[in-house]
Amino acid sequence: MARRRGAGRLVVPGAEPGLDRLKLEVAQELGLVPAGAISPRAYDEALDRQKWEVAEELGLADRIRRVGWGEMTTRDCGAIGGRLGGRLGGQMVRRMIALAEQQLAGDLPTAGPRW
Repeated sequence: MARRRGAGRLVVPGAEPGLDRLKLEVAQELGLVPAGAISPRAYDEALDRQKWEVAEELGLADRIRRVGWGEMTTRDCGAIGGRLGGRLGGQMVRRMIALAEQQLAGDLPTAGPRW
């Protein structure tokens, strides 16, 4: 689930488990996935259902079924992802900023040595 850059490399090596937990927590808070979804697979399945719901709302689901995701335009996929991911991504950024502010204020233990 973590975002990758280039040849399948993680943007921050070793960050995937923590990022996956954060995505799941935020998605649950937003009601995108059920509260009982505790595994990355359950998260992926719930988001896939949400993706199809957004495609239905945008009138794209029939075309996706007919031609497949690989033949959809970037614009159409972006419309679906933007509708679904915009809320999730924005909330994740807010949460990460809040965690960083707490860590800087000394309210949270740091992962490594303080400089």
